[in-house]
Amino acid sequence: MIVADDLKALHRDFVLTPWLAQGGLDLPVITRGQGFYLYDTDGKRYADLSSGLVAVNLGHGHKPVLDAMHAQIDRLLFSPTNWFQDGRAELGRALIGISPWTAEGGRVFYTTGGAQANEDAIKFARAITGRHKVLTAYRSFHGASPGAAAMTGENRRWFNEPEIMPGVVHFWAAYPYRSPFHTDDPAVETTRALAHLRDVMRAENPDSIAALLIEPVVGSNGVIVPPDGYLAGVRALCDEYGILLIHDEVMTGFGRTGAAFASLRFGVVPDMITFAKGVTSAYAPLGGVMIREKYAQVFDARPLGAGHTYSGHPLNMATGIAAIAAYQQGGYFERGRTIEHWLRAKLGKLREKHALIGDVRGIGAFFCLEFVSDRATRAPLVAWQGKTAGVMPALFNALRAGGVYAFGRYNILHIAPPLVIEEAELDEALAVLDVAIGDLERAYAASTSA
Repeated sequence: MIVADDLKALHRDFVLTPWLAQGGLDLPVITRGQGFYLYDTDGKRYADLSSGLVAVNLGHGHKPVLDAMHAQIDRLLFSPTNWFQDGRAELGRALIGISPWTAEGGRVFYTTGGAQANEDAIKFARAITGRHKVLTAYRSFHGASPGAAAMTGENRRWFNEPEIMPGVVHFWAAYPYRSPFHTDDPAVETTRALAHLRDVMRAENPDSIAALLIEPVVGSNGVIVPPDGYLAGVRALCDEYGILLIHDEVMTGFGRTGAAFASLRFGVVPDMITFAKGVTSAYAPLGGVMIREKYAQVFDARPLGAGHTYSGHPLNMATGIAAIAAYQQGGYFERGRTIEHWLRAKLGKLREKHALIGDVRGIGAFFCLEFVSDRATRAPLVAWQGKTAGVMPALFNALRAGGVYAFGRYNILHIAPPLVIEEAELDEALAVLDVAIGDLERAYAASTSA
């Protein structure tokens, strides 16, 4: 057996780690997962407070899903994508059965991840409408592949510039804590954000806009929950101008917000939903585009201009079917609402204790802490899209030392535990977080006194 230090060396020598400078990396080598926990080569346990990358919604090693995967391995592991296959049909029915279009119906196109799904959704929207422009928000992430990165609003887009997907126009979406529209009133935020969006649509010629792609809750850019009426207002504007509304539910789907999809939690019906991550609890790489039937019918009379070698891979299909059954049988789509009560109360107490926490926000099992240097001015502890992590490594180092993994960017820490978490497990992980925030405070104090 290769020892832990040797595995770390192998990783550094042969693997490129996403989004990080490669020099000097010294991270745990994870070899096993079970429930709420990950385990490294030394046997150390880490509470997975962010469900990996907000993906492992059923926790690690959910046995009924694993059993379905094992059974599929013995039966079929590839089928031509332009033929029918049993798993594709069964998963499609299951997905539409939990969609906002259960009455009218819809169809599913399969990909292997969220970025691919978003790119294909735009391709479909352009084909359906005959228009070419796409609107997306500035504070958004829709994937890192070239087309999806063009739709991304934040700095991960910059690595792909000059962009290869023309016709993408960005707008400022509502963000109550840091209003782009200069208000502290959520109702005014909604009104001004929608007026801004209307202005953008008019300035870009509404007749040229095929689709508006939006995360119903902004994900990796800060878990920004839209104020009341905002998503409904976006839907109304799209209807007014004949623009297709696409909800990117790669993070928000499959129980993360306390419903099968955030679209259902907010009561807003999109024309397409893109999904990935939680559809298999991240046990297999699966994504896709769900299209309401009246638009899917467009492709009955003309070819569908998309396809991938691994579209609807049999193993992924079996995993997705089993995962959806597990969500439904365990009541996990709704359990996020129980976890929401825990998180709101417990994270609120952390905010009372630690002045560096400017905001606690979220919905379902999807929350974040936003760290500030001054609550009155809301000055971020680390500049968003800045060139340095500042003192934030002190927080992540302390979490890792205490046996907790949590995902964060700049001054944001994501708290998005698996839906199978028990309250006692959450309390144990948050106790470590409490200590880690203390380390962050000391690091910040030292940096300001130096």
